Amino acid sequence: MDELSNVKFSWPPKFRKWTHSEKNNFKLGMIFLLPWTIGFAIFTAYPMIASFIYSFSIYHSKRPLEWVGLQNYATMLTDDLFWKALWNTIYMVGIGVPLTLFASFLCAVLLNLKVKGQAFYRVIYFLPSIVPTVAGTILWIWLLNPQSGLVNTTLASIGLDGPNWRADPDWAKPALMLLGLWGMGGTIMIYLSGLQDVPTHLIEAAELDGANWWQRLWNITIPMVSPITLFNLITGVIGMFQYFAQAYVFRGGGELGAPLNSTMFYSVYLYQNGFLFLKMGYASAMAWVLFVIILLCTLALLKVSDRFTYYAG
Repeated sequence: MDELSNVKFSWPPKFRKWTHSEKNNFKLGMIFLLPWTIGFAIFTAYPMIASFIYSFSIYHSKRPLEWVGLQNYATMLTDDLFWKALWNTIYMVGIGVPLTLFASFLCAVLLNLKVKGQAFYRVIYFLPSIVPTVAGTILWIWLLNPQSGLVNTTLASIGLDGPNWRADPDWAKPALMLLGLWGMGGTIMIYLSGLQDVPTHLIEAAELDGANWWQRLWNITIPMVSPITLFNLITGVIGMFQYFAQAYVFRGGGELGAPLNSTMFYSVYLYQNGFLFLKMGYASAMAWVLFVIILLCTLALLKVSDRFTYYAG
């Protein structure tokens, strides 16, 4: 305290002048940042500002902008298809994301076992995640064909009648979840990298104390990879709220394979309004509502993460 009492503070604070070399380094750094800055301004900042303005207007590329205030946002409250699309998306977030996390963690634990051919198995599990989205979705449309698809053929061989995956409202979204589970290789690899950092001395100590495999998994492995789980959970929620490509291809681009709009997701409906119906103002309003929803969900997950996330040290 005595040392602090002798320190004199001045306002405004005085900054030393940059040397000639520091000025040159700063200018050089700005030059290297310039391509990114231009790209950010053109492809991110401008579209965001424009969409925010469009959300309060009726916009058409061939007509002048017409300001309508909150009309686009009010229209959502009475748009039944908007609520249907939002519900379908929340359904996928609430069921699809936890299911993918559970399956990914289970596969990662199995792939972390020291067995012969471990590298081969890891490659096999990761390969589907690098298949192009459209190609993978078309492949699964063929696999889920109710008459000749491999899935229903396999079910028929054991005496089960497979559903009409694309035409049955009760099975359309589970079919898309199967497609998601098939391509979860990236999440598996993230979990696998986290499992490599679990301290072996903790597992060995628990084993010496008589803990079985399940007790070691529940009390050591799962808590130690909880930050990885939080990361995968947040990125999964954000990605699922923007679920588009697989659903659009699965629908056949339009109403094909979309019984009772069971595969009408938020991003698909947003795309239809903006680029098919040319309601760019309404689509922009939907985009900002989606941004707010994702932001609130992310903040909520971060808020409650302290209850289930363990950070070493």
